[in-house]
Amino acid sequence: MSAGTPGGVAPKQFLEIGGVPILIRSLRAFLAVPRVDAVCVAVRASERERVEAQVIEYKLGARVHMVEGGDNRQASVGNALAALHCEDDDVVLVHDAVRPLIDPATIERTIDAVVKHGAAIVGLPAVDTIKQVERTADGAIVTATIPRERVVHAQTPQGALFGLLRRAFMEAEADEFAGTDEASVLERAGIEVAVVPGSARNFKITQPGDIELAEFYLGGD
Repeated sequence: MSAGTPGGVAPKQFLEIGGVPILIRSLRAFLAVPRVDAVCVAVRASERERVEAQVIEYKLGARVHMVEGGDNRQASVGNALAALHCEDDDVVLVHDAVRPLIDPATIERTIDAVVKHGAAIVGLPAVDTIKQVERTADGAIVTATIPRERVVHAQTPQGALFGLLRRAFMEAEADEFAGTDEASVLERAGIEVAVVPGSARNFKITQPGDIELAEFYLGGD
């Protein structure tokens, strides 16, 4: 789970939703799944003490571990993979710390999908018409309409069997390939990735208004 934030940007994972830090909500969801043996949080050195204090304050227990984050998501996940002591057929999931409304049931389904297929992500089916465009000096021109049934919006968790994920990341590092998410790294390595249905609740906190939206969802629970 990545909790790093570039310098100069307010760490969104420390903002609170309903009085509880975003990161803590994300951690609690995974810790609520009995099959999750451990949670490894990739965190910048400057924020480690704060995260450790929150883990103690909210009594999250010994299953939470920390590793130093990298300069980007892929580097942070690579650091976490290097720190894990896993068998090749162990399931490893990667989650954005700022998706605090992930639910244990979706995590369970993602684990099941990884066990069955080798790799899986959570994806939200597209409801809007998707257009392929060509960028121009004046904006963009539509070049094609992509059938909605062939498109999903990628969410997290994303994961794979440890051996497959480690191989994909090692190959990407060797070729200096930068993926946009774990699935793109797995796809590049020729590994098929299954899709587990996600939900609108599992959105990423990216702007101030998202806090109010998250609290709205929580108010309906």
